[in-house]
Amino acid sequence: MTKGRIEAFSDGVIAIIVTIMVLELRPPKEWSLESLKPIVPTFLAYVLSFLNVGIYWNNHHHLFQTVERVNGRVLWANLYVLFWLSLIPFATSWMGNSAFARTPVIVYGGVLIMSASAYYFMTKVLLAAHGPQSILAQAISEAQKEKLSLLIYALSLVAAFYHPVVACLGYCIVALIWMIPDTRIETLLHSRDQSQ
Repeated sequence: MTKGRIEAFSDGVIAIIVTIMVLELRPPKEWSLESLKPIVPTFLAYVLSFLNVGIYWNNHHHLFQTVERVNGRVLWANLYVLFWLSLIPFATSWMGNSAFARTPVIVYGGVLIMSASAYYFMTKVLLAAHGPQSILAQAISEAQKEKLSLLIYALSLVAAFYHPVVACLGYCIVALIWMIPDTRIETLLHSRDQSQ
């Protein structure tokens, strides 16, 4: 089985997710700057979610540069990731429209931690399909950022029950960690190309 279809399908789903999120941004009925004030929380939630979805798209693209083959388990693991990502527009809209109320922030954090867990699970399924000597295994053998992200999400989720703003700061920290380019895969592929 080739990886082209899984990449194309994933790109399409992620494009739809972003489209749904932006459609939730409703312009005010008035024409003043003051009329934008009520939609600031919705816009901030959108920005955070756009960054998160963009990070997943970017990492998915890099990850699949090392993938040589896919099987049924990989397809299902990828669908599992896309399922959780597809819930981001709902959680984003609810959190933004509630001005970061406790329950929507908890739900948003739950979606984020499940998305991250699903992605981590998918990498493990890919590693099982490719073996310990593969380029993929060399590229993602140390999952420090992944583990740190899951820890911060878990702590933020607990914090959301008491201080939703603190939880949102944790969600932002994870996004900032992943905005710093992860060069493991690119470096390995570049060195491989140089040696050939």
